[in-house]
Amino acid sequence: MPTRTARTAWNGSLQEGSGQVELSSSRVGTYDVSFPKRAADEAGGTTSPEELIAAAHSSCFAMQLSALLGEKGHAPESLEVTADVTLEPDPAGGFHISGIALKVRGEVPGIDEAGFREAAEGAKVGCPVSKALTGTTITLDAQLES
Repeated sequence: MPTRTARTAWNGSLQEGSGQVELSSSRVGTYDVSFPKRAADEAGGTTSPEELIAAAHSSCFAMQLSALLGEKGHAPESLEVTADVTLEPDPAGGFHISGIALKVRGEVPGIDEAGFREAAEGAKVGCPVSKALTGTTITLDAQLES
């Protein structure tokens, strides 16, 4: 299996500095990062490690759920997944990711709500990004749509 790479170039102090994160393997883009904007309610045109984790987690979860549903003979017509990653002050100092909330809505022919939720729970536990984030509370809101 391949290794994927991202690179960050940072200039200046934490509060006054800024950087750019480059998605090196895919070459799809370079994005600005800034600590003050990372810790603010509005991102102001910059990304953050938490947003990148949210992107990784939502896409990984969607792929894993699609695989699990397919194994049960219920390939999804559509899945919409969001991941909310929360950054908070750490009582021990600095900051920490205090939780990740996954939300999935799916259109899956031939499966009932219980089967969908079971597959979603399996995807939450089984996706590689979830496994990498053990120690972080991950919640799940899964709902089958008709």
